[in-house]
Amino acid sequence: MSRIAPLDPPYPEDIREHFARIMPDGVPPLLLFRTIATSPRAWRKFTAGSLLDRGPLPLREREIVIDRTCALAGCEYEWGVHVAIFAAPARLTETEIGALVNAAADAACWSERERALIAAVDALHHRACWSGEEFDALRPHFDDGQILEVIQLCGFYRMVSYVANALDLPLEPAAARFAAFAGTST
Repeated sequence: MSRIAPLDPPYPEDIREHFARIMPDGVPPLLLFRTIATSPRAWRKFTAGSLLDRGPLPLREREIVIDRTCALAGCEYEWGVHVAIFAAPARLTETEIGALVNAAADAACWSERERALIAAVDALHHRACWSGEEFDALRPHFDDGQILEVIQLCGFYRMVSYVANALDLPLEPAAARFAAFAGTST
């Protein structure tokens, strides 16, 4: 159980409507959402980030950023949810999923564009900054809006990782597990 008890149904109307907008049809709201929603202020701040939408990055790149950020933060909860829901639509292979958890940014499974993206995520995680070389590696592949989206996604999912890890959220039943991909990276 989470260190803070989550909301149980019936949910207040505004929360129920928001859950319906961000969850697939017929899928109950995640424990993470139900827990944050126990505080109206925390829920408003969480959803005000507006990063629960598609944004300017293609799904594959968006998921690479999110999955790598969560893996670096040791957040199996959020990483597992994203892998379970988005890995197939994002066309991430088992090898690539494993590499996001276990391999360096220059793993052979990535394109030049993806390597630059993963190196940028790694730099933000480890130093909260990009060198000129790291930024220059992104420029041929990403426009300004996409670069800003990368920065914001990294920050948002680092915060999500803090919440999930600090509250010791139990893993969602259908979520992926780090251990399942331990030997699949290149």
